[in-house]
Amino acid sequence: MPDETLVCRDCGASFIFSEGEQQFFRERGYENKPSRCPDCRHARREGGGGQRSARADRQMTDVQCTSCGKDTQVPFVPTPGRPVLCPECFAQQRASGGGARGGQRRW
Repeated sequence: MPDETLVCRDCGASFIFSEGEQQFFRERGYENKPSRCPDCRHARREGGGGQRSARADRQMTDVQCTSCGKDTQVPFVPTPGRPVLCPECFAQQRASGGGARGGQRRW
């Protein structure tokens, strides 16, 4: 199987998916080819990109827990009239089998 030239989905640079890497992927049962170049994969693992940095940049909103009254922060803007729970009350409600909106995360 010859080397393949792929394009990184993050930076747009071309990179080589070598025959050895292809064999490694096959042996491990990976069905998809890598979508990021080695530099972007490394940066993503080190926290320099992807979801981790998006979460770090997320805007937090100060709220008061509807259940216990504790001041807390949530990673969304609450909808007026809907309950908002602190992480502790959310975990307690989830453990007891209750849940906002049919089990969707809401804290």
